[in-house]
Parts: sequence; C-alpha cells; structure tokens
Amino acid sequence: MDLLTLFKVLILGAVEGLTEFLPISSTGHQIIVADLLEFGGERAMAFNIIIQLGAILAVVWEFRPKIFEIVKGLPTQSNAQRFTRNLLIAFFPAVILGVLFADTIHEYLFNPITVAVALVVGGIVMLWAEQRDHVVSVDHVDDMKWADALKIGCVQCLAMIPGTSRSGSTIIGGLLFGLSRKAATEFSFFLAMPTMVGAAVYSGYKYRELFQSSDLPVFALGFVVAFIFAMIAVRGLLKFIANHSYATFAWYRIGFGLLILATWQFGWVNWTAAAAS
Repeated sequence: MDLLTLFKVLILGAVEGLTEFLPISSTGHQIIVADLLEFGGERAMAFNIIIQLGAILAVVWEFRPKIFEIVKGLPTQSNAQRFTRNLLIAFFPAVILGVLFADTIHEYLFNPITVAVALVVGGIVMLWAEQRDHVVSVDHVDDMKWADALKIGCVQCLAMIPGTSRSGSTIIGGLLFGLSRKAATEFSFFLAMPTMVGAAVYSGYKYRELFQSSDLPVFALGFVVAFIFAMIAVRGLLKFIANHSYATFAWYRIGFGLLILATWQFGWVNWTAAAAS
C-alpha cells in the first residue's frame, strides 16, 4: 500500500465513520470526498461496502447490552418480541424499494450536485421540524407501535437519494411522528443494523467479483478506521442530543450544500465532470 492510497483510505474511513450515524448523509460525504480524492471505480465500490460494515459494527458494539437483552427475551418476553417486530416492519419498505430501484438511483443520482441539493433541502426540513411544537406520544423505543415503525420505515426510504441521510430521515421522521428525541435516535441506530447489513450483503454478493485478496490490507485498514470513528460519532451524538436540538446539523447541511453548489456554479470545481466519470 503506497502512501497516497494510505492517505485516501484513512480519510474515507474516517468520513464514513463520522458521518454514518449523524443526520448529515454519509453517502453524500463519501461521494464528494471520493471525487475530490479521485478515488472511484469498482475498487472504491468494494471498499465502501467494507467500511460501512465497520461503521455498523460500532453500533452493534455500543448497544450490545440491549441486543443481548432482546435476543435473550425473544422467546418469552413481549417487549422483546414487539421491538423485533417493529424493526422488521421498519426494515421492510427499504428492502422492496432497494431491490427495485437501487441500480437506477445509483446511475442517475449518485453525483455531487444531487448530494448538495439534498443536503440543503434536508437541512431546511430539519429546521422546520425542530421549530414545530414537539408533542411526544412515544417516550421510549419499547413503547413504539407497529404503525410508528412502519411510518419510520417509509421515511427511511428517502435516504436512497444521496445527500438525504438515512439517520436524518429516520430521526426527524420519528420526531414528526411523536417519538421523543432519545427514542427516535435510538430506533434510528437499531434500524441501521438490519438495513446496512442487508445492503452490504446484497451489494457484496452482487459485486463479489470485485473483491480481490490483494486489496485485503486496504479493506482491513478502512474497516478499522470506520469502526473507531463511528464509535466516537455514536457516543458523541447520544451525549449531544441530551441537551441540544438537531438545528446545528441542519445549518451544517445547508452551509455545506450551498458551498458545493457555489463551487459548481462559479466553476471552481468541475463537479459535473467528476460526476460523469
């Protein structure tokens, strides 16, 4: 592994880990940063699958007590059974739309300009959601009903548009549907587990010929870096939401999206060419 490749792996792994569970779109940031680093093609596609698994492992590790509690109680405890049912219900819409439209979306929407527009629009929606009167009807994830899970699963599908953010869609959707800030955030984390693992397994099988043994050091390093930074991001977000709204992330999305659009409009960065490559 040469120094340039090492640098790209460290940057992309850190970006994936830091942004995957924040409501700012990890896919959007990966597209933009990868274009700037000129890290693309089939090798990059395989690399992204691996680092996403590293990020999701961080959430599994962070919530392992709750996961063990659910698995242990699944045969006999109604709370564990209801929670598992809600996860499956919320996961289902993304499975259907992902199988039907993932390739089309990747072909036409995976470019920096789409990402920038989605970042701005999503930021505005987040600000609007935070300014509304927030009436809490579900204080804890264990109190969710199947209808709550289905609604969150449907809004999660918006994240198929790069720049929208899976966590942003589910968290803000949860707030709009009456979940407390803590419940919406935790359910978003738990929903990420089957969603991201399922997407990674599906993509890994579909593009299995892209995985080469010679890339193992690159993949391993990216996996570890994504895991470490995702752990930092998850713990930081859980502490942040205890005393803050998501308005900070909304303003970041708007500012970053407008910056990308400005560099494109004034020709400072040739994003259109980068997107077409």
